[in-house]
Order: sequence, then structure tokens, then C-alpha cells
Amino acid sequence: MQQPDDIAPIDPRRRQLMVAGLLAAAATTLPLPMSMARAAPRDHRPTRQRNHDMNTITTKDGTEIFFKDWGSGQPIVFHHGWPLSSDDWDTQVLFFLDHGYRVIAHDRRGHGRSSQGATGHDMDHYAADAAAVVEHLDLRDAIHVGHSTGGGEAARYVARHGAGRVAKLVLMNAVPPLMLKTAGNPGGLPREVFDGLRSALASNRSQFYRDLASGPFYGFNRPGAKTIQGCVDNWWRQGMMGGAKAHYDGIKAFSETDFTEDLKAIDVPTLVMHGDDDQVVPVADSAPLSAKLLKHATLKIYPGYPHGMFAVHPDEINRDLLAFFRS
Repeated sequence: MQQPDDIAPIDPRRRQLMVAGLLAAAATTLPLPMSMARAAPRDHRPTRQRNHDMNTITTKDGTEIFFKDWGSGQPIVFHHGWPLSSDDWDTQVLFFLDHGYRVIAHDRRGHGRSSQGATGHDMDHYAADAAAVVEHLDLRDAIHVGHSTGGGEAARYVARHGAGRVAKLVLMNAVPPLMLKTAGNPGGLPREVFDGLRSALASNRSQFYRDLASGPFYGFNRPGAKTIQGCVDNWWRQGMMGGAKAHYDGIKAFSETDFTEDLKAIDVPTLVMHGDDDQVVPVADSAPLSAKLLKHATLKIYPGYPHGMFAVHPDEINRDLLAFFRS
């Protein structure tokens, strides 16, 4: 429907503030930083040298999943956030490849270069798809790293499919235990927040993605923050590669899935990392609660860091990941 001439367009700065409001920027800062022990790398069983190309697998329901598999050594599997792709981990993939690890990253169904089917956009399918990639590559002694929605995917994968294959887990600015406000989760975000995200996506997905990336996702809407245009452009590029239906349904998947029982079932060492200025997944109702549910958790809170902290603060995040992997 064409906009009447007498209605002025929304100012971009106002639009960013609206997006930030939908994502409930006012999260409580928790004084929870925790030092991490650092130790010499432990030995792993030898692995043969590999020279993998980019590839795809087809799941039991006919979904084609794209993945990257580079290098040799202990495998690290990266699980990306909504609505992005495995490309979001480029900086980490190159860093750990250079440090002698085998790096694997896949595009979630409906995202990136994976197929855009109309169904299966829920955490059970996401975890099963990750399991299909792991089994196809026969990965063992693997470290799984999940950001945001990918943290939920990784947690469910480890809990339900990872027995005998997983060495460690990292949950980074991740959605567990539960984002939605319910009677049992009074600190969660109201359903209206997620309805607003769905409405913005359905109305103008391209503009919504630009506003989200240039605003709350990386904290570029904070006073004095300097926008990194490359991050914004790359976020938008990845988002628009995926399918609108998958991304729309994915909002329900990341906001309404309760991972409490998954976290309780995980028995591998887990690093829980979170920025205390996360405007997308507020820290107070996520990281510390997940750490309490996990059997072997190390919690590390980053003062002032945003949701996409691994992209705007890669040196520190990569260093801390490496220390945890080697500990």
C-alpha cells in the first residue's frame, strides 16, 4: 500500500531506537565476571590430514544443509545466530584454523546456503540437522560453540545427540534457558517483544535487518559508539541470503523453546560467555541461570559488551576461547 504524501518517513535514528526498544535494552548489569584457568594444551588422539572442500548433506526430510570443513586436529563446530549463516564465524574460523584445529560450520536450514523449505524451523530439527553433519563427518572429541540461537541449537544437540562425541561446549550470548516471559520465567521478555520482531520482519525484512545490525545487535546505538559499517553490511548480506519463512518461524524457535532440561543433562565442561550490555538476549535472564543449571560451568561476563561481541571484540573473545579449549 502506498504511503500518503503527507506522512513523513520515519527518521532512521528513531527507527533504531524502536528496534532497540523491542529488544528490551534495559537489562540488569550483573557483577559476575569470573577468571578462567589457563593450562597447557592436552594431547588428543592423532587425526589424519584432511583437505575438505565446501559441501552439503541431505537430511532425512530432504533438507540440504551446507557446511564448511577445513583443517585437521581437534574439531570445533560453530553454530551461528539468527538470521545469519556460518559466515558470521569467519574471524573465529580463521583464527582457530591457524592454531591447529579442524573447523566446521554449517548454515542452519532456511539460512545462508542451505535449502529454504517451509517446515522444520524449530530447535528439534536444528539439533538433528547439526547431528547429521557431525555424523556425516564422524566428528569425535569435538568442541561445540554456539552464539545466540546457535547456543540453543548447540545445547540441544549436546544434550540429545552428543553422547560420546563432545568434549566441551561454549554458550555465547545464548538464548537458554528461556527468553519468553512466563509464570515460571518472570524475568523473561514479554511476548509482545517477539510479536514486534515478527511484524517488522514481515513488513520490510531488508530494512529491519539494516536497523537491527546498525543498532542494538552490535551496540552501535549506544552514545559515543562508532559504527563498523563492514559488520552492518555483512550482517545484512547474511540475513538476506536466507528465507523469510525460516526467519519468521525462527523467532518462535529461539524465544519460546525451554532449554532447562537440556542444560541439566549436559555433563561436559561448558563456558558460558555473555556481554552485560546485550540488548538482544538480556544477561540477567540467560547466562547466570544457564550456568546454575549446568553441571560443569564456567561463567564469564564481559562488562559493556554487546550481543555480537565476538565480531566487534574478536581478539579478547578468541583469546578466551583458546584458553578454555586448552584448559
